[in-house]
Amino acid sequence: MTGRPDLGRADLVAMLAELTAKPAAEVPERIGSMELAWLMHLVEQRYEQPLDLTDDQLAGIRTVDDALAVFRTSLTAAADG
Repeated sequence: MTGRPDLGRADLVAMLAELTAKPAAEVPERIGSMELAWLMHLVEQRYEQPLDLTDDQLAGIRTVDDALAVFRTSLTAAADG
């Protein structure tokens, strides 16, 4: 993969909807450790590369938007590196 990943907010919400068996519109913005682990697993599978996140990055992920920003940064760094 090269360039910026095509991962979007809707992708993460859809992944969380799958985990919770709720419609995407009912997925809460805040995510816990189980949801974060699920998202990381699915994103790593989709992009076929590990998300190499620091403890500080992980600690800063509390919402879907936080996860999106951190995941995009990690994926872009891996693609460019």
